Amino acid sequence: MQQNRAEIRLDYIRNNAEVFMNLVPQQKFCAVVKADAYGHGAVAVCQSLARTADMFAVSLVEEGVQLRHAGIESDVLVLTPALNADEIVRGGILGLIFTVGDIRDYVLLAKIAEEYNIVVRCHIKIDTGMNRYGFSEKSFYYFLAKKFSDRVHIEGIYSHFYKPDDFAVAQKQFCLFRKICEKAEYVFGALLKHISATGGVLASRDFSLDMVRVGIGLYGYLPSGFHCDCPVKPAMRMYADVVSSHSPVIGGAGYGDYPCPEQKISIIRAGYADGFFRQGNLQNINNLCMDAHLTLQRLKKYQTICIFSDADEYAQKNQTISYEVLVMLGRRAEKFYVEG
Repeated sequence: MQQNRAEIRLDYIRNNAEVFMNLVPQQKFCAVVKADAYGHGAVAVCQSLARTADMFAVSLVEEGVQLRHAGIESDVLVLTPALNADEIVRGGILGLIFTVGDIRDYVLLAKIAEEYNIVVRCHIKIDTGMNRYGFSEKSFYYFLAKKFSDRVHIEGIYSHFYKPDDFAVAQKQFCLFRKICEKAEYVFGALLKHISATGGVLASRDFSLDMVRVGIGLYGYLPSGFHCDCPVKPAMRMYADVVSSHSPVIGGAGYGDYPCPEQKISIIRAGYADGFFRQGNLQNINNLCMDAHLTLQRLKKYQTICIFSDADEYAQKNQTISYEVLVMLGRRAEKFYVEG
Protein backbone atom coordinates (compact mmCIF):
# COMPACT_ATOMS: atom_id res chain seq x y z
CA MET A 1 0.00 0.00 0.00
CA GLN A 2 1.18 3.53 -0.74
CA GLN A 3 -0.71 5.24 2.04
CA ASN A 4 1.36 7.13 4.55
CA ARG A 5 1.77 5.18 7.76
CA ALA A 6 0.88 6.73 11.08
CA GLU A 7 2.58 5.02 14.01
CA ILE A 8 0.52 5.67 17.13
CA ARG A 9 1.75 4.89 20.62
CA LEU A 10 -1.26 3.75 22.62
CA ASP A 11 0.90 3.49 25.75
CA TYR A 12 1.71 7.20 25.38
CA ILE A 13 -2.00 8.02 25.12
CA ARG A 14 -2.74 6.05 28.30
CA ASN A 15 0.19 7.69 30.08
CA ASN A 16 -1.00 11.12 28.96
CA ALA A 17 -4.45 10.32 30.35
CA GLU A 18 -2.89 9.32 33.66
CA VAL A 19 -0.99 12.61 33.82
CA PHE A 20 -4.27 14.52 33.81
CA MET A 21 -6.07 12.04 36.05
CA ASN A 22 -3.32 12.51 38.64
CA LEU A 23 -3.88 16.27 38.51
CA VAL A 24 -7.57 15.86 39.40
CA PRO A 25 -7.80 12.44 41.06
CA GLN A 26 -11.26 12.94 42.56
CA GLN A 27 -12.99 13.81 39.29
CA LYS A 28 -14.43 11.59 36.58
CA PHE A 29 -12.39 11.52 33.38
CA CYS A 30 -13.90 12.07 29.93
CA ALA A 31 -11.61 11.29 26.98
CA VAL A 32 -12.44 13.45 23.97
CA VAL A 33 -12.21 11.31 20.82
CA LYS A 34 -14.05 13.50 18.31
CA ALA A 35 -12.71 13.80 14.74
CA ASP A 36 -11.48 10.19 14.87
CA ALA A 37 -9.60 10.91 18.12
CA TYR A 38 -7.89 13.95 16.60
CA GLY A 39 -6.72 11.76 13.72
CA HIS A 40 -5.39 8.96 15.95
CA GLY A 41 -8.26 6.49 15.38
CA ALA A 42 -11.21 6.72 17.76
CA VAL A 43 -11.98 3.01 18.05
CA ALA A 44 -8.43 1.99 18.91
CA VAL A 45 -8.02 4.89 21.36
CA CYS A 46 -11.29 4.06 23.12
CA GLN A 47 -10.40 0.39 23.35
CA SER A 48 -7.05 1.34 24.86
CA LEU A 49 -8.72 3.66 27.39
CA ALA A 50 -11.70 1.41 28.17
CA ARG A 51 -10.50 0.76 31.73
CA THR A 52 -9.27 4.32 32.23
CA ALA A 53 -11.95 6.73 31.03
CA ASP A 54 -15.37 7.12 32.66
CA MET A 55 -16.82 8.61 29.51
CA PHE A 56 -15.92 9.41 25.91
CA ALA A 57 -16.92 12.55 24.03
CA VAL A 58 -17.51 12.81 20.29
CA SER A 59 -18.76 15.61 18.08
CA LEU A 60 -21.37 13.79 15.98
CA VAL A 61 -23.94 11.05 16.53
CA GLU A 62 -22.33 9.08 13.70
CA GLU A 63 -19.04 9.03 15.62
CA GLY A 64 -20.82 7.64 18.66
CA VAL A 65 -22.58 5.00 16.55
CA GLN A 66 -19.19 3.90 15.21
CA LEU A 67 -17.92 3.38 18.76
CA ARG A 68 -20.97 1.33 19.73
CA HIS A 69 -20.61 -0.87 16.64
CA ALA A 70 -16.98 -1.45 17.65
CA GLY A 71 -18.10 -2.73 21.05
CA ILE A 72 -17.43 0.38 23.16
CA GLU A 73 -19.92 0.20 26.04
CA SER A 74 -18.85 3.26 28.07
CA ASP A 75 -20.97 6.40 28.21
CA VAL A 76 -20.56 8.52 25.08
CA LEU A 77 -21.43 12.22 25.11
CA VAL A 78 -22.26 13.81 21.74
CA LEU A 79 -21.11 17.43 21.88
CA THR A 80 -23.06 18.76 18.88
CA PRO A 81 -26.86 18.96 19.32
CA ALA A 82 -28.88 16.52 17.23
CA LEU A 83 -30.59 18.04 14.19
CA ASN A 84 -33.08 15.41 13.05
CA ALA A 85 -35.11 12.33 13.97
CA ASP A 86 -32.66 9.86 12.46
CA GLU A 87 -29.85 11.05 14.73
CA ILE A 88 -32.07 10.96 17.81
CA VAL A 89 -33.48 7.49 17.16
CA ARG A 90 -30.10 5.94 16.34
CA GLY A 91 -28.34 7.65 19.22
CA GLY A 92 -31.17 7.02 21.65
CA ILE A 93 -31.38 3.30 20.93
CA LEU A 94 -27.62 3.00 21.41
CA GLY A 95 -27.66 4.94 24.68
CA LEU A 96 -25.65 7.95 23.51
CA ILE A 97 -25.90 11.11 25.60
CA PHE A 98 -27.19 14.09 23.62
CA THR A 99 -26.37 17.76 24.09
CA VAL A 100 -29.25 20.19 24.59
CA GLY A 101 -28.14 23.73 23.80
CA ASP A 102 -31.47 25.54 23.54
CA ILE A 103 -35.20 24.99 23.98
CA ARG A 104 -35.66 23.76 20.41
CA ASP A 105 -33.04 21.03 20.97
CA TYR A 106 -35.02 19.81 23.97
CA VAL A 107 -38.40 20.00 22.20
CA LEU A 108 -37.03 17.96 19.29
CA LEU A 109 -35.60 15.29 21.63
CA ALA A 110 -38.88 15.01 23.54
CA LYS A 111 -41.00 14.90 20.37
CA ILE A 112 -38.96 12.15 18.69
CA ALA A 113 -38.64 10.14 21.92
CA GLU A 114 -42.42 10.21 22.27
CA GLU A 115 -43.04 9.31 18.62
CA TYR A 116 -40.69 6.32 18.67
CA ASN A 117 -41.40 5.23 22.24
CA ILE A 118 -37.79 5.54 23.41
CA VAL A 119 -36.03 7.22 26.33
CA VAL A 120 -33.11 9.52 25.59
CA ARG A 121 -30.31 10.86 27.79
CA CYS A 122 -28.84 14.35 27.64
CA HIS A 123 -26.55 16.95 29.17
CA ILE A 124 -27.46 20.63 29.15
CA LYS A 125 -24.93 22.95 27.46
CA ILE A 126 -24.55 26.44 28.92
CA ASP A 127 -22.96 29.27 26.94
CA THR A 128 -20.77 31.17 29.38
CA GLY A 129 -18.89 33.11 26.73
CA MET A 130 -17.76 30.93 23.82
CA ASN A 131 -20.92 31.70 21.80
CA ARG A 132 -20.90 28.38 19.98
CA TYR A 133 -23.68 26.19 21.36
CA GLY A 134 -25.59 26.54 24.58
CA PHE A 135 -28.26 28.32 26.61
CA SER A 136 -27.59 31.87 27.66
CA GLU A 137 -28.28 32.54 31.34
CA LYS A 138 -31.56 34.27 30.53
CA SER A 139 -32.81 31.61 28.09
CA PHE A 140 -31.91 28.82 30.51
CA TYR A 141 -33.93 30.35 33.33
CA TYR A 142 -36.85 30.60 30.92
CA PHE A 143 -36.32 26.94 30.03
CA LEU A 144 -36.45 25.92 33.71
CA ALA A 145 -40.03 27.15 33.91
CA LYS A 146 -41.17 24.77 31.15
CA LYS A 147 -42.81 21.36 31.50
CA PHE A 148 -40.38 18.45 31.07
CA SER A 149 -40.81 15.06 29.43
CA ASP A 150 -40.37 11.77 31.27
CA ARG A 151 -38.72 10.45 28.10
CA VAL A 152 -35.78 12.86 28.29
CA HIS A 153 -33.40 12.17 31.16
CA ILE A 154 -31.27 15.21 32.01
CA GLU A 155 -28.12 13.79 33.60
CA GLY A 156 -25.50 16.53 33.35
CA ILE A 157 -24.71 20.15 32.64
CA TYR A 158 -21.57 21.61 31.08
CA SER A 159 -19.87 24.60 29.52
CA HIS A 160 -16.56 25.39 27.83
CA PHE A 161 -13.81 27.92 28.55
CA TYR A 162 -13.04 30.07 25.52
CA LYS A 163 -9.78 31.46 26.89
CA PRO A 164 -8.54 29.18 29.67
CA ASP A 165 -5.04 30.67 29.60
CA ASP A 166 -6.49 33.98 30.87
CA PHE A 167 -7.35 33.18 34.48
CA ALA A 168 -9.49 36.26 35.06
CA VAL A 169 -11.66 35.47 32.02
CA ALA A 170 -11.92 31.80 32.95
CA GLN A 171 -12.78 32.63 36.56
CA LYS A 172 -15.63 34.87 35.40
CA GLN A 173 -17.01 32.07 33.21
CA PHE A 174 -16.65 29.56 36.03
CA CYS A 175 -18.56 31.72 38.52
CA LEU A 176 -21.41 32.22 36.05
CA PHE A 177 -21.53 28.48 35.36
CA ARG A 178 -21.65 27.60 39.07
CA LYS A 179 -24.49 30.07 39.57
CA ILE A 180 -26.48 28.47 36.73
CA CYS A 181 -25.70 24.96 38.01
CA GLU A 182 -27.28 25.78 41.36
CA LYS A 183 -30.51 26.79 39.65
CA ALA A 184 -30.43 23.70 37.44
CA GLU A 185 -29.89 21.28 40.31
CA TYR A 186 -32.72 22.89 42.27
CA VAL A 187 -35.05 21.84 39.43
CA PHE A 188 -33.47 18.58 38.18
CA GLY A 189 -31.62 17.27 41.22
CA ALA A 190 -27.95 16.30 41.21
CA LEU A 191 -26.28 16.68 37.80
CA LEU A 192 -22.84 15.75 36.47
CA LYS A 193 -21.17 19.17 36.18
CA HIS A 194 -18.18 19.80 33.90
CA ILE A 195 -16.50 22.80 32.30
CA SER A 196 -12.77 22.01 32.13
CA ALA A 197 -11.17 20.67 28.97
CA THR A 198 -7.37 20.27 28.76
CA GLY A 199 -6.77 23.99 29.23
CA GLY A 200 -9.21 24.24 32.12
CA VAL A 201 -7.44 21.47 34.03
CA LEU A 202 -4.11 23.23 33.58
CA ALA A 203 -5.55 26.65 34.46
CA SER A 204 -6.83 25.63 37.89
CA ARG A 205 -7.72 22.42 39.69
CA ASP A 206 -10.59 24.38 41.26
CA PHE A 207 -12.37 24.43 37.90
CA SER A 208 -12.63 20.63 37.73
CA LEU A 209 -16.07 20.12 39.35
CA ASP A 210 -17.40 16.55 38.82
CA MET A 211 -15.63 15.65 35.57
CA VAL A 212 -12.96 16.93 33.18
CA ARG A 213 -12.91 16.52 29.39
CA VAL A 214 -9.38 16.04 28.07
CA GLY A 215 -8.79 16.15 24.32
CA ILE A 216 -5.54 17.55 22.92
CA GLY A 217 -3.65 16.63 26.09
CA LEU A 218 -4.42 12.94 25.49
CA TYR A 219 -2.46 13.04 22.26
CA GLY A 220 0.60 14.75 23.70
CA TYR A 221 0.05 18.48 23.19
CA LEU A 222 -1.09 21.46 25.24
CA PRO A 223 -3.46 24.26 24.19
CA SER A 224 -1.98 27.57 23.14
CA GLY A 225 -0.97 29.71 26.07
CA PHE A 226 0.15 26.78 28.23
CA HIS A 227 3.84 25.95 28.51
CA CYS A 228 3.89 24.38 31.95
CA ASP A 229 5.90 21.32 32.91
CA CYS A 230 3.25 18.78 31.96
CA PRO A 231 4.94 15.49 30.98
CA VAL A 232 2.77 14.46 28.03
CA LYS A 233 4.27 12.83 24.96
CA PRO A 234 3.15 13.17 21.32
CA ALA A 235 1.59 9.87 20.31
CA MET A 236 1.78 10.03 16.49
CA ARG A 237 4.62 9.86 13.99
CA MET A 238 4.10 9.74 10.23
CA TYR A 239 6.12 7.75 7.68
CA ALA A 240 6.18 7.82 3.88
CA ASP A 241 8.05 6.10 1.04
CA VAL A 242 10.54 7.52 -1.43
CA VAL A 243 9.09 6.96 -4.90
CA SER A 244 11.99 8.25 -6.96
CA SER A 245 15.47 9.76 -6.76
CA HIS A 246 17.03 11.21 -9.89
CA SER A 247 18.65 14.15 -11.66
CA PRO A 248 16.20 16.39 -13.52
CA VAL A 249 16.52 16.39 -17.30
CA ILE A 250 14.82 19.65 -18.27
CA GLY A 251 12.24 22.01 -16.90
CA GLY A 252 11.34 22.71 -13.31
CA ALA A 253 10.68 20.78 -10.13
CA GLY A 254 7.07 20.13 -9.29
CA TYR A 255 5.00 23.26 -9.78
CA GLY A 256 7.88 25.71 -9.94
CA ASP A 257 11.40 26.44 -11.12
CA TYR A 258 14.31 24.21 -10.16
CA PRO A 259 16.92 26.22 -8.27
CA CYS A 260 19.69 23.59 -8.15
CA PRO A 261 20.00 21.86 -11.54
CA GLU A 262 23.26 20.15 -10.52
CA GLN A 263 21.59 18.36 -7.59
CA LYS A 264 19.50 15.21 -7.51
CA ILE A 265 15.95 15.41 -6.26
CA SER A 266 13.96 12.85 -4.32
CA ILE A 267 10.19 12.41 -4.55
CA ILE A 268 8.34 11.39 -1.38
CA ARG A 269 4.86 9.93 -1.54
CA ALA A 270 3.10 12.56 0.60
CA GLY A 271 1.22 15.63 -0.54
CA TYR A 272 -1.60 17.95 0.36
CA ALA A 273 -4.18 15.20 -0.21
CA ASP A 274 -2.54 13.47 2.76
CA GLY A 275 -3.23 16.48 4.96
CA PHE A 276 0.06 18.30 4.61
CA PHE A 277 -0.15 21.99 3.85
CA ARG A 278 0.64 23.01 0.31
CA GLN A 279 3.43 25.30 1.47
CA GLY A 280 4.11 22.83 4.19
CA ASN A 281 7.78 23.17 5.18
CA LEU A 282 8.52 19.50 4.53
CA GLN A 283 11.88 20.47 3.04
CA ASN A 284 10.14 20.57 -0.32
CA ILE A 285 11.63 22.51 -3.23
CA ASN A 286 8.35 24.15 -4.23
CA ASN A 287 4.73 23.87 -3.15
CA LEU A 288 3.55 20.33 -2.46
CA CYS A 289 1.81 18.36 -5.18
CA MET A 290 -1.44 16.59 -4.36
CA ASP A 291 0.20 13.21 -3.70
CA ALA A 292 3.93 13.92 -3.61
CA HIS A 293 6.58 16.40 -2.71
CA LEU A 294 10.03 17.03 -4.11
CA THR A 295 13.03 17.48 -1.86
CA LEU A 296 16.78 18.01 -2.17
CA GLN A 297 17.39 15.41 0.56
CA ARG A 298 19.64 12.57 -0.62
CA LEU A 299 17.28 9.62 -0.33
CA LYS A 300 17.04 6.17 -1.90
CA LYS A 301 14.15 4.85 -3.92
CA TYR A 302 11.89 2.61 -1.73
CA GLN A 303 13.34 4.09 1.45
CA THR A 304 10.83 4.76 4.24
CA ILE A 305 11.38 7.98 6.15
CA CYS A 306 9.72 9.80 9.05
CA ILE A 307 8.07 12.94 7.67
CA PHE A 308 6.22 14.13 10.77
CA SER A 309 6.68 13.82 14.52
CA ASP A 310 5.81 17.16 16.15
CA ALA A 311 2.45 18.83 15.53
CA ASP A 312 3.36 21.97 17.49
CA GLU A 313 6.48 22.55 15.41
CA TYR A 314 4.70 21.90 12.12
CA ALA A 315 1.76 24.10 13.16
CA GLN A 316 4.06 26.97 14.08
CA LYS A 317 5.75 26.84 10.68
CA ASN A 318 2.35 26.97 9.00
CA GLN A 319 0.68 29.53 11.23
CA THR A 320 -1.98 27.20 12.57
CA ILE A 321 -2.55 25.00 15.65
CA SER A 322 -1.67 21.41 16.49
CA TYR A 323 -5.36 20.40 16.51
CA GLU A 324 -5.73 21.17 12.80
CA VAL A 325 -2.47 19.46 11.93
CA LEU A 326 -3.41 16.21 13.69
CA VAL A 327 -6.89 15.83 12.23
CA MET A 328 -5.62 16.65 8.73
CA LEU A 329 -2.73 14.20 8.77
CA GLY A 330 -4.64 11.34 10.34
CA ARG A 331 -7.39 11.16 7.73
CA ARG A 332 -5.67 9.37 4.85
CA ALA A 333 -2.94 7.51 6.71
CA GLU A 334 -2.94 3.83 7.46
CA LYS A 335 -2.66 3.54 11.23
CA PHE A 336 -0.39 1.17 13.10
CA TYR A 337 -0.72 0.92 16.87
CA VAL A 338 2.31 0.35 19.04
CA GLU A 339 2.66 -0.64 22.71
CA GLY A 340 6.00 0.20 24.27
